[in-house]
Amino acid sequence: MLWQPSLPDAYTRMAPDDLARAIGVRRREIGEKLVILGHHYQTDEVIRHADHTGDSLKLSQIAAGLAKERTPANPLNYVVFCGVHFMAESADMLTPDEVAVILPDLSAGCSMADMAQYDDTVEAWDSIHAALREQGWRGRIIPITYVNSSAAIKAFVGEHGGACCTSSNAREVLRWALRGGDGKATDDDRILFLPDQHLGRNTAVKEGIDVAIHSCVYDPRLARAGESFGGATPEQVFAAKVILWAGHCSVHKLFRPEHCDQVRAQDAREGTRTTILVHPECCKEVVDKADLDGSTEFIIRTIREAAPGSRWAVGTETHLVNRIAREAAPRGVHVRMLSDCQCLCTTMYRIDEPHLLWVLDNLAGKFDGRGGREGRPRIVNQIKVPPKVREQALLALDRMLTLATRPAGVEMRMATVD
Repeated sequence: MLWQPSLPDAYTRMAPDDLARAIGVRRREIGEKLVILGHHYQTDEVIRHADHTGDSLKLSQIAAGLAKERTPANPLNYVVFCGVHFMAESADMLTPDEVAVILPDLSAGCSMADMAQYDDTVEAWDSIHAALREQGWRGRIIPITYVNSSAAIKAFVGEHGGACCTSSNAREVLRWALRGGDGKATDDDRILFLPDQHLGRNTAVKEGIDVAIHSCVYDPRLARAGESFGGATPEQVFAAKVILWAGHCSVHKLFRPEHCDQVRAQDAREGTRTTILVHPECCKEVVDKADLDGSTEFIIRTIREAAPGSRWAVGTETHLVNRIAREAAPRGVHVRMLSDCQCLCTTMYRIDEPHLLWVLDNLAGKFDGRGGREGRPRIVNQIKVPPKVREQALLALDRMLTLATRPAGVEMRMATVD
């Protein structure tokens, strides 16, 4: 996590309506040189200022598209990314150097991305190769990283012939890896999937892999504690077609199989039928009990296309669920959280109106913003990926984008409901 300086008290003491008005004033002053991107997990107070909303990859692609359209008459100098750090990194890598990508609060990180550190990944790569070779293995390991990872991990994956994936195209990317990636497939090939073990496991199941036998988990914490191969045995590593990194989403791990059971029990009591729709970052036991699973964009589209009178229990971040529930209610579509727990992305929550206004004040040359002190415009909290890291990471991103033959969010699975 990066360090974020405390804001001047003037920002934190402002009333919400005053904050919103001040942000509007600054936006008009800066003009078309600025675009604000808002991730779906943001609060309503932040989303109302966004020019575009979406998931992490969609927003980065939007930024890249807008940057390509830059002209002297239609400049784009600043992308304020209301998301988390790895998202801003992706946006920086997909936009030219002339565009500054800004994260309003540097402490807005991602616990999942932080679970895969570069040094741990190098150690895992070396130890897994050693364990396999001692058993006569002569194949390749093809790495896949979820886009929810640092630029350093994306660079490692790109350098070693792997690809990024999103929750919507993970299956396409896994198929590509099972076909040998950019090389020729052999029976000895293995896949290292990081940092989200649940997306990796759920995707492997969709491709017919018996994960009870042909997968294992590498836990870097256990490796640091002295356990070889991250807690797995050499035999488990050898038998695994997919080696899963022991990472997870702190939001989606809160959904449990018993939450699905409670929905089914309530339906039985009330004579109703609720469709359970979850994100594939949920654990396999939840995905198995759900009716549908898919990316954030898929979840949103599914609810928007839902029939009037239908009932839905959705397993993803609370701000998104509440927003789509309000949108769907006038059509007679009932949407609720799958769990009653407070399933919110706490790091995303660090992006708020005070930090957004502080960033815009600086871009407008009003350094304290509240006392009217004028000065030259300056960029604060710019996210800049080093050139060498960017070069390697873009290899992984480009492989993913080449494989993205379907619209974002189309991946889904129908479960058998008892």
